[in-house]
Amino acid sequence: MSRSRLGPRLRPRLALALTGATLVILAVLLPNRAEAQFGFRGGPLGVARFAVGHMIGMSRLRHARMAVRGGRYRSAALRSQDPRGAERGQPANPQLANPYVLRAAMTAQAALSGWGGGRRPQGWWRHPDGSYGWVGPVFWPFAHDDLTTAIILGDTTSLSLYGYGDIYAAIFAPYAATELAAYTAPHGRRGRRVPTAETVCDASDTGGLPVDRIAAAVQPNELQRTALDELATAWASARDTIRAACPTQVPATAIERLGLMRERIEAMIKATDAVAPALAKFVDILDDNQKAKLDGLAKERRAALAAIQQKNPQAASACQADSDPRYDEKLQRQYEQLVQQQWPAAEIASTLKLDDTARARLDVLQDTTLRTMETLSACPSPAAPTPQARLTAVKARLQTMLQAVNGVSDALDDFEADLSDEQKAGFEAIGPKRGV
Repeated sequence: MSRSRLGPRLRPRLALALTGATLVILAVLLPNRAEAQFGFRGGPLGVARFAVGHMIGMSRLRHARMAVRGGRYRSAALRSQDPRGAERGQPANPQLANPYVLRAAMTAQAALSGWGGGRRPQGWWRHPDGSYGWVGPVFWPFAHDDLTTAIILGDTTSLSLYGYGDIYAAIFAPYAATELAAYTAPHGRRGRRVPTAETVCDASDTGGLPVDRIAAAVQPNELQRTALDELATAWASARDTIRAACPTQVPATAIERLGLMRERIEAMIKATDAVAPALAKFVDILDDNQKAKLDGLAKERRAALAAIQQKNPQAASACQADSDPRYDEKLQRQYEQLVQQQWPAAEIASTLKLDDTARARLDVLQDTTLRTMETLSACPSPAAPTPQARLTAVKARLQTMLQAVNGVSDALDDFEADLSDEQKAGFEAIGPKRGV
């Protein structure tokens, strides 16, 4: 696919991937002229970097970035910080009182410590809140915490950030093989500085079901307290299911990284199925007043999010229903430029010496991956009124993402089917080279 044919081909097939708010957010959130001009500092600018950035106070986000600069990962410090501490009036750091910003600082330190020897302050595959969907070989480090926040508190902000950018990062991983290996090496000088995958998976679970908050809100009787304890047990079991999907080996290829994504998402889906019966049992035996108080926890969260959102009203409008950037020619050109920068198909084909068949398969891989921008909107969906309904919505989102990962995996399998070992090695080298 030549660059001259790229735009016309994508327009009908993807509807310019603008059914969501991606391009509006691109236009209003890139923090400086260099990024607005697609200045690819340290690698290609991932779409996940600017999707729904308005949900986080951009001025506060700078605190997280400063916390990363020159910092070194400390597993004990990571374990001791609870991103939800600010909600309980106990922020771990006054500068990081926003729970999202605190989590961003935590994951950024872990993600960047193994990348480029920990010398670079930023990574192109980060999420717009400053956190990372990939931390070395670990995908979705806060998976269990995100399920809790979405189902109990009705806040899908973090969950909605997972999508195209993470799939793209799986295909074109920024880490070199030696950098990834550091995450599975617990000993030696480098091992002391780079967290192991096991440490990341253990430390990123920051508390599980907020039993005390729920009990304080609904004041359960003895029968209801028993049901709440059963729910807490199911929630802990769900955590263990997700924890078991933590990688124990370094994924050496894009196929393996997509496989890890699939395993983590499948574990999250299994976790939602595991807690569903206990959740329904507990909620169903609450009276109407108690249900209203339980929903009050979600209302508090929504109010806090609204306060953050008011700091960036221009970006917030990008996710409104009447926002339709499909008719903005300038944004269309920016989108096409972004695609060309991220997917230099001609350069890849030339470097790998692809024949016509392999070139066509590369086009299919590109188009299949780009379509995930449509199917996995980065705008958080409105919270459903009950925890059971929110669980159903979360599971549906995870199933959609699983389908997207499977589709991209199939396209990548087809692309690599007839490649030589040398060509496959050349393809794997593209990501780290672009991250230099």
